[in-house]
Amino acid sequence: MPFVPVLHAEWLKIRTLRSLVGALAAILLVTVGFSAVTSAHPDHSDALFSVFFGVSLGQIAAIAFGALAVAGEYRGGALRLTLTAAPDRTRWFAAKAVAVALPVFAAGLVTGLLTLAVGRANLGADAPPWGDGLRGALGSALYLTLMALLAAGLAAVLRSGVTTLGLLIPFLLIVSFVIGDLSAGAADYLPDRAGQIALHSTWDGTLGPWSGLAVTALWSAAALFAGAWCVRRRDA
Repeated sequence: MPFVPVLHAEWLKIRTLRSLVGALAAILLVTVGFSAVTSAHPDHSDALFSVFFGVSLGQIAAIAFGALAVAGEYRGGALRLTLTAAPDRTRWFAAKAVAVALPVFAAGLVTGLLTLAVGRANLGADAPPWGDGLRGALGSALYLTLMALLAAGLAAVLRSGVTTLGLLIPFLLIVSFVIGDLSAGAADYLPDRAGQIALHSTWDGTLGPWSGLAVTALWSAAALFAGAWCVRRRDA
């Protein structure tokens, strides 16, 4: 089966599952909601991060979306049916990754722009410049997309959404901060810390906003390659 029909089939699965639609909606609601609170009581040393602070919590919804979109194939023999219709496993997994990335990027871009509008309204004269703000909005969309793809790749390796979330959520909320306190230089190359540089007005270290996102992209690509390898090698 050609790639486009496979992609269309994967998109139909996503838009008809309430849990996945709910996760997309949660990206916007959680990010904008928490960002509105932090920008109303800003950290004046980094106004841009005050505006986009909610992304650090909205990413949980993004990784849930990526993990559940892939893990659902491993329940009830769904993957066997999928591969009957689309026997090229690499093509199917590529279509699944695109079907995860596109809606998350769209939701992330809307979320980033709305978050910026709310943050600028709250901060008034202390709001970050438009250039920084638009970079933060685009950076947040790219970051959320990459984290969703990281979760999608890991879910294909682990064949479980629960296990994937059980690993990633504590890592993002606890382990990354502990490692950052112990070894700031090495921690800059963790996927979450590297990607979130784009949400800061200023930064230390060797990575900048775009190079940080590139590091996160490498983590996501590694997870997707591992996931594709497992899909090709394992029984459905």
